[in-house]
Amino acid sequence: MTAIAVPQASSGFLTHTRYIAGRWLRASYRQPVLIAFTLVQPAIWLLLFGQVFQGVVRIPGFGDSSYIAFLTPGIVMMTALMTSGWSGTSFIVDMDRGVMDRLLASPVSRGGLMAGQLISNATTTLIQTILVFAIGMAAGARYDGGAVGYLVTAGVSMLVGIGFGSLSNAVALLTRQQEALIGISQFVSLPLTFMSSIMIDPKVAPHWVAVAARFNPVDWATIAARQSLTADPDWSSVAHHSAYLLAFALIVGWISTRAFRTYQRSV
Repeated sequence: MTAIAVPQASSGFLTHTRYIAGRWLRASYRQPVLIAFTLVQPAIWLLLFGQVFQGVVRIPGFGDSSYIAFLTPGIVMMTALMTSGWSGTSFIVDMDRGVMDRLLASPVSRGGLMAGQLISNATTTLIQTILVFAIGMAAGARYDGGAVGYLVTAGVSMLVGIGFGSLSNAVALLTRQQEALIGISQFVSLPLTFMSSIMIDPKVAPHWVAVAARFNPVDWATIAARQSLTADPDWSSVAHHSAYLLAFALIVGWISTRAFRTYQRSV
């Protein structure tokens, strides 16, 4: 009888992360409908909002003459937010099938279990980012920030995915109900989308929206992306907004890892 190789605790966090990430990537890309939805959804958002709100550039004080160029980085962050909000559903499926209990009883590290799933999500976010930029540029968006600007945008979009994916996973572990996860995800993601500069320049938004956006991780990512894509970026702004976003992702990631203990005590 052939033995099945199982990573032991001594093999470390990185090995566990690689195994879990591979597991989720294989599961994701064996579902053609999921792939199609993941790729088509951001295209619909970009083209729909680009047409519906294109007239806002005529509002006095709006800082960009091309709305599609203004909107594209925002849709990248909106896509990362919306997609990551569903991250916890994979944990709930594992709980319902008993897979989660077996994983937690194995030597797999809790950090590796969380990190592997988040890496899978970040990979999907990166693919979506490339797609949104391709569509935006086909629609006429142009940026002077060069390769560095695109790399910064991809990096902060993945941080959005990791941060809110961790939050979604934590909610899944604590509630263990898909209905609760969906409700909380919508409750969080929609206000964060509209209380940000994703679709409109804060200078022409109501004052309270501009104030709320200062504390919004999605807006931090959007500002960092837009700044990095300009011909003369304010790298200080890019750096401190990216630092805020990284701190948010690390804190929520730590909380979501700790949520495994709460889940184990409740079962």
